Amino acid sequence: MIVAEQKPLEEIMKSLEGFERIAIAACGTCVTVCMAGGEKEALKLASILELKGKEKNVPVKVKVVTPKRQCDVEFLDDVAEDIQDSDVVLSMGCGAGIQFMAERFRGKLVLPGVNTKFIGVARDVGVWTEMCQGCGECILEKTGGVCPVARCSKSNFNGPCGGSSGGKCEIDPSIDCGWQLIYNRLKELGRLEKLYEIIEPKDWRSSRDGGPRRVEKKEVRIDA
Repeated sequence: MIVAEQKPLEEIMKSLEGFERIAIAACGTCVTVCMAGGEKEALKLASILELKGKEKNVPVKVKVVTPKRQCDVEFLDDVAEDIQDSDVVLSMGCGAGIQFMAERFRGKLVLPGVNTKFIGVARDVGVWTEMCQGCGECILEKTGGVCPVARCSKSNFNGPCGGSSGGKCEIDPSIDCGWQLIYNRLKELGRLEKLYEIIEPKDWRSSRDGGPRRVEKKEVRIDA
C-alpha cells in the first residue's frame, strides 16, 4: 500500500489561512490503513481547525467527505457537490489522489494534507516499512522475493557493498542489510546458487527517468 504521514498542523493551518469554507477530502483506502488520511483523521482535523478558528474569532466551516478512492474519477463524482460548495480543498489522499482531485476540480485550489512516503507494508500496529519503489522492472524472482532496489540502502544489484556488519546496514544500525536478507531467504529456499547469477544493469527507463509512466490495457478500453 502507499504509506503517508499527515503534515504538521502548523503547516496545514498556514496553507488554509484566509479560507472560510474548507472541504477536507479523506480517502478510504491506503491512507486510511496507515492512519494518515482516513475519515477518522479528517474528522479530528476538522474539529481542530474549527476550534482554532473560534480561538482567533475567524469563522471557519469545515466539511469532511470520504470518497472510497481519490485515484478513481467515479468516486470523485460522488463528492463533487460538497467540493463545489467549498472555497478550498484539503486532500488527505496520497500524492496521486491529491493531483487527481486537482485535475477533476479545476476551479478549486486543492492542497495536500499529507506527505506521501513510500509503498510499504504494516509491520506492527503503527509501524510501516518500505518494500517497493515502483521501479517498473521487477527482479524479485532473482533475489528470493527481497527487493534490492528498495531494501538495500544503495540499491546494489549484485551483493552487499562491504560496509554491513552483523547483518545491519552501515547507513543505520537499525536497518537490516538488504543483501543479508536476500542471502537468508535464498538459503531458506535452497537456492543460494542464484547468488552466482549476475543481474544485468537496470534499464532505468522503466522507472522515472523516462518521464511519467503509463499502463494501458487496450482490451478493456471502451474506445479501443
